[in-house]
Amino acid sequence: MRTYIAIIALVLSFSTVHGQWLSRARVQNDQNFDKKPISWGYYFGINSMDYNFDYQTDQEDIQVERSVGFNVGIVGDLRLSEFISIRTEPGLVYTQRNLMYAPDARFDSENDLLREVPSTYIYLPLALKFNTRRLNNVRPYVQLGVAAVTNLSSNEKNPDDNFAGQFRTTSSPFFYEMAIGVELYLYYFKFIPSLKGVFAMSDELVRDNSPNSPWTGNINKMQTRGVFLNFTFQ
Repeated sequence: MRTYIAIIALVLSFSTVHGQWLSRARVQNDQNFDKKPISWGYYFGINSMDYNFDYQTDQEDIQVERSVGFNVGIVGDLRLSEFISIRTEPGLVYTQRNLMYAPDARFDSENDLLREVPSTYIYLPLALKFNTRRLNNVRPYVQLGVAAVTNLSSNEKNPDDNFAGQFRTTSSPFFYEMAIGVELYLYYFKFIPSLKGVFAMSDELVRDNSPNSPWTGNINKMQTRGVFLNFTFQ
């Protein structure tokens, strides 16, 4: 979370330093782009995701080792007014998280301390996008939304659990998201770098068959949180 705050602070500082430069009159590219009622595009990017755990009783935290994943998808934007639009960014998100447990007498071997959790999400968000006034060829925005998600790697229906080496998660979690970005009007298209935080609203853990499981027995809730860095061409 501190990393996310630092990145946002850096973006805001950059905007402040260059505010005077942006205010100078310059030739505007594609002045009619934002008058279109509907526009389309595509994006690709990277992500870093982990889990937030809520425990029933105090225990040593489960450590989450994150890796860099990727995102790819399309963008649809429906203009409601000069400053507000409805935006959807359906796509495919891949990531992997490794869960590292503290030693426990109930584990049979060191291999039981590690669980690899790959996730392949079909990500279907719907958001409200709030634009500022265009400054020459730059237009910052913020975005708030929710997302229905299908996890193709969830193993939710698998009868085997952690005692057979299978860590299971729910197949259909719901997320909410917050994003900031900057639209850069180039000669032929808009290039949009953006930073998005995503947070699960529902518990994603499928518990083991044994209520005394050392992997899931003491977990009250397990929820995804992460950040996407996307590059959109619209």
